[in-house]
Amino acid sequence: MGNAFAQTAAAVPAADTGDTAFMLISAALVLLMTPGLAFFYGGFVRSRNILNTLMMSFVLMAVVGVSWILWGYSLSFAPGLPFIGGLQWLGLNGVGLETTDYLRGSNPVEVVSYAATIPHQAFMIYQAMFAIITPALISGAIAERMSFRAYCLFVLLWSTFIYAPLAHMVWAKGGFLGLAGGLGALDFAGGTVVHISSGVSALVAAIVLGPRRTHPDRLSPPHNVPFILLGAGLLWFGWFGFNAGSALSVASGTSGNLVTNVATTAFVATNTAAAAGALMWLILEGVLRGKPTAVGAATGAVAGLVGITPAAGFVTPLSAILIGFITAFVCFYGVSFKHKTQIDDALDTYPVHGVGGTVGAILTAVFATTQVNGGGKDGLLRGNFGELGVELVAIAIAYAIAGVGTWIILKLIDATVGLRVKEEAELQGLDINEHGEEGYNSEFGDRPTQ
Repeated sequence: MGNAFAQTAAAVPAADTGDTAFMLISAALVLLMTPGLAFFYGGFVRSRNILNTLMMSFVLMAVVGVSWILWGYSLSFAPGLPFIGGLQWLGLNGVGLETTDYLRGSNPVEVVSYAATIPHQAFMIYQAMFAIITPALISGAIAERMSFRAYCLFVLLWSTFIYAPLAHMVWAKGGFLGLAGGLGALDFAGGTVVHISSGVSALVAAIVLGPRRTHPDRLSPPHNVPFILLGAGLLWFGWFGFNAGSALSVASGTSGNLVTNVATTAFVATNTAAAAGALMWLILEGVLRGKPTAVGAATGAVAGLVGITPAAGFVTPLSAILIGFITAFVCFYGVSFKHKTQIDDALDTYPVHGVGGTVGAILTAVFATTQVNGGGKDGLLRGNFGELGVELVAIAIAYAIAGVGTWIILKLIDATVGLRVKEEAELQGLDINEHGEEGYNSEFGDRPTQ
């Protein structure tokens, strides 16, 4: 009996401890991005709305942290239809510590797990962190005017009906757009799933919600630029888990006669593109406006990070520099153009994430090479002209699902619980009206200095 038990236990593939530790750390890094985003956005708004802005990111860790376990993961990654996952993993039923064979029985047959060296639950919780931060990005467009109750309902519905189908189509086995039985669109860590979806939804939300009462006549400068730099720094740091972690392993591999290590490739590309994006934004500000700003450096870095996200595991460091430069350049002018439209996307979510994600997805199809990732595809510069067409199809589908879906969800909420706070509450500040507290106690702020 003892020998039989030992043989049975040995037949079950054990998780690789190094890969598992890497993925758990990467998941923690991605979660850190959500409070980082909170500080980044919080620094831009007026002081009377700082807590509400922070909470619009922080609450996602609670709302999606629960819904992902109950139904989000199953809809996103369980084998099902090309456009949505099945219901067999509701409540994590059947999602345990197994490393392989949990996808067996569905097409394509050769794919039997998402990550063969880590427990299934480790993959699940890593993906949960993506699901948490993605709708939080939308909050930048609707800051300082949306009811907190309506926002919580919105992100719950958006995560279910927008994020889950896109994640399934791009990353899940048998998804319509992805590499595992789909059209073969390249999206290493979320150009379409995360940034285009949130950016387009942010634009639609800003239009449906309408401008702030003080827009555009009485716009206020950022109330706390150090918060913006702190948030950008936390985002940059966490983004290593976002991109390098998407390799799902720290092991080296081969592509032809070349040795590859996708996690290292993605890590290097992430830092390189962020640096290039910050540098490009500072150059543009210095040349066109006379003074490079701290806000510009932070925004440029985020733009570079957005641009490299879909490409991180598929491109060389030199390509990462170009992607960072090009994405920041386009986003810089996207922000300028947005101001001319008078659309009150309060914190430039679409010009940075929507535009940056779109540019990054296109450039992925241009610069991708199997020399750094044998599991990917060559891009346009390597002679694969068709990949650009595939990427454009994926972009168009992401735009359509995010745009139309967000409009429907917001209209339903507006017709039931309402979207906006009252005008008096908006002018007084959402902190005291929505949460009953203030970020900066006026009792101390009004004391005279010695």
